[in-house]
Amino acid sequence: MTADFSLRQLEYFVAVASTGSMSAAAVQCHASQTGISTAIADLERRLGVQLLVRRRAKGVFLTEAGTRVLDHAQAVLARAEDLRAGARAEQGQLAGRLTIGCYATLSPFLVPPMVDGFTRLHPAVDLQFVDGSQEEIRQALLEGACDLAFLYETGAEAGLSCTTVRSSHPYVILAPGHPMAGRESVSLAELADEPLIVYASFPAQANAERWMQSVGAKPNIRYRTSSIEAVRSLVARGLGYSMLVQRWPTETSFEGLPLASVPISDPLEEIRVVIAHAASVTPTHRARAFARYARENLAAPPQDPPSPET
Repeated sequence: MTADFSLRQLEYFVAVASTGSMSAAAVQCHASQTGISTAIADLERRLGVQLLVRRRAKGVFLTEAGTRVLDHAQAVLARAEDLRAGARAEQGQLAGRLTIGCYATLSPFLVPPMVDGFTRLHPAVDLQFVDGSQEEIRQALLEGACDLAFLYETGAEAGLSCTTVRSSHPYVILAPGHPMAGRESVSLAELADEPLIVYASFPAQANAERWMQSVGAKPNIRYRTSSIEAVRSLVARGLGYSMLVQRWPTETSFEGLPLASVPISDPLEEIRVVIAHAASVTPTHRARAFARYARENLAAPPQDPPSPET
């Protein structure tokens, strides 16, 4: 059966729903307000339901039927975009919108090189990214707000399909004047009584607690902060130590104070960074290409931190 409404009508309806007014939707869609209003009125007639309640000078809001139709309209438009992008992919050109999510502490390490490198190869892809906590990004994947995401494997498995792109070993950072700063390695048991500064977002604190418990110790958490650079700055000022996973390219804090990185001698597990997508969703051509690019370019393990004597 042939649909008697158009993709353009669905596009206008979604735009009105997202902006909350006909005038804003007209600007977004580069159309006239009259054209938007007429198209949606015709869509309502063809579907046989009222989608919007129009209130003079107060914008519009969705009816119950409009809320249900909105989900279907967004899905149809997404599939249409995939069809267009798939057709271009058959000719060797990737195109269309691709949104990548990233756990906040991984963003400085992964997002800039991945966005830069991938868009140079595929300039017709509209690559966007969002970052946030591990749970925020996992939910964004499940809700369709992003296509792929970089996450730590821990706690990311439920509802997601994950592929490892990088593995790292945890290490500690200390102020250069700390007695253990010049060591080749340090045991966590030796640090058990020292003040620990932790990044407050999951899974960082859970990892620190688990690692300490593995050597029969309990972490002496002194400060918690949602800023990873604040963690490094507090350590650089001698206010405690911290355990990190990613390797910074510089051994200085945000304030420019020096830091010492020391390997951990205890046999801790590797921490895996994965690229994930919702298990219920079949990735698009461009999403598969990005995942392949990430696997190929992030596979090399990061270098161990330089010793304090280097």
